[in-house]
Amino acid sequence: MDADAVRERVADLPTEPGVYQFRAGETTLYVGKAVDLRGRVRSYADPRSGRIRGMVARADRIEFAVTDTETQALLLEANLIKRLQPRFNVRLKDDKSYPLIALTDHPVPRIEVTRDPEEGAVAYGPFTDKGRVETVVKAIRDEYRLRGCSDHKYANRDRPCLDYEMGICSAPCTGEVDPERYAEDVAAVHRFLEGETGVLADPLRRRMEAAAGGAEFERAANLRDRLEAVEAFHGEGGEAVSDRSDDRTVDVLAAAVEGDVARVARLHSERGQLVDRSRHRLDAAAMGDDDEVVGGEASGADSADPADPDANTPAAVLSAFLTQYYAEREFPDAVLLAERPSDPDVVDWLEAEGVAVRVPGAGREAKLVELALKNARKRGGRDDPVGALGERLGIDRPARIEGFDVSHAQGTAVVGADVCFVDGSAETADYRRKKLTDRNDDYANMRELVRWRAERAVEGRDDRPDADLLLIDGGEGQLGAARDALAETGWDVPVVALAKAEELVVTPSGTRRWDDDAPELHLLQRVRDEAHRFAVSYHQTVRDEVKTVLDDVPGVGPETRRRLLRRFGSVESVRDASSEDLTDVDGIGEATAETLRERL
Repeated sequence: MDADAVRERVADLPTEPGVYQFRAGETTLYVGKAVDLRGRVRSYADPRSGRIRGMVARADRIEFAVTDTETQALLLEANLIKRLQPRFNVRLKDDKSYPLIALTDHPVPRIEVTRDPEEGAVAYGPFTDKGRVETVVKAIRDEYRLRGCSDHKYANRDRPCLDYEMGICSAPCTGEVDPERYAEDVAAVHRFLEGETGVLADPLRRRMEAAAGGAEFERAANLRDRLEAVEAFHGEGGEAVSDRSDDRTVDVLAAAVEGDVARVARLHSERGQLVDRSRHRLDAAAMGDDDEVVGGEASGADSADPADPDANTPAAVLSAFLTQYYAEREFPDAVLLAERPSDPDVVDWLEAEGVAVRVPGAGREAKLVELALKNARKRGGRDDPVGALGERLGIDRPARIEGFDVSHAQGTAVVGADVCFVDGSAETADYRRKKLTDRNDDYANMRELVRWRAERAVEGRDDRPDADLLLIDGGEGQLGAARDALAETGWDVPVVALAKAEELVVTPSGTRRWDDDAPELHLLQRVRDEAHRFAVSYHQTVRDEVKTVLDDVPGVGPETRRRLLRRFGSVESVRDASSEDLTDVDGIGEATAETLRERL
């Protein structure tokens, strides 16, 4: 649309509150709200920003919906942005990259470290230091012996597992501990995770002192390290995170903007206790054709000029976040903010819903805001290899990366692996594996694997979100096969490959050599290596399950067959092995080696 087309459309718009959309075909480019639809949309006829000019030029029509009140317009805009994900709006994306500690909703609860707690589970966190979290959970299990197995394994055991023998589980599955005692242990763990550090620290300290007194210095040192992790677990600033005199529910919000990505940190306090932390990512509006770096126009910023190139400020981001986040959640009693939102309508809406909105300047509330601001600024710039990877490849920040590899033995027992990393950390719950057609063709195997994933995504049969980037283990051939699969299915996802020999990054536009110490290269290497490990592990399992002529050789049982295949890789290699090589395998004597050579 040009300026004349916008003005022509404006003449048909009412002067009432409502929501408008700039659309191109079936795609919504931008959603906005207005107190006066006609007056607001008119400003797009002469935008002062390259981004807005680019958006208007792409649009072929403007649609609108009238509402009774400004508040209705605010909520409708937030819901449309969440549902349509317009390219030129600030868009909220929940950040699930940090681990939580969860106790499951089960008569005999399981403790686990997870990023996606089961429904009904009691979760604590998120936490930024995964290593410390795992150390603390080990200490919890060592002291209170809570189970860590899946519900399926728990329900099907007739004798205690290895965890019981190691002293980290009390084996409630087989009745080694009575339910009342287990429930007491679970209650103690809840108390610790809610902030009562001594519940775990005190027994650890006693065990450390006993070990030191018994001259078990290595064990005492291990207990000391574990104690330090436990004591540091709840962090410092106790007066900020705990105030028993306060019985309200409070959300503390702060925003930080880096380029065209913003993050909002949220701290949640109940009855004076800081009980939850979360971080949320918002993608700012897309750039215009002239590649001018501009801030996204804040969702709901009716008072701001729609062509304002400075709209992507922390204040505008808070306006966008508040409307989208609370449009579908229960309101807290109070919201503490690092700064005033740019849109006064947002504050009016919250206060009309009974929410106290404050920007504290001192005291405990100010300390909470400082803590939220610190969380919002974390993982920015050079400390963010995921962001650096996106910049290097010229794509949006690839928070979700899936890595693919294929493993086989000369065309037999062919399998594929699909691993997932979220914000640089392995998301093992989203790992997938697949048996492929037996053939000795790496390119065809990769095409089949990627096509399988792509078809499931396009048809809505995969329960995982779409990836932001696919990484292929291989070179130009494997990358070409993967791109063919994507083209055939219509799954539009960026894809690159990483070649092992020289660690070259292979992209559709060419091959690149990055510095060996580049964090973005290290991230790709971790994803590639994990995909390879997962594929090889599955291949060994499948290969060992396949019936071979070895099964008919006297003296060769299932375990010996597995050792032979792991040692030589295939039946053909076993056939070519010498007697000396065969007898090097555990369980193979001279007589069995001779029988193998005769039979094969």
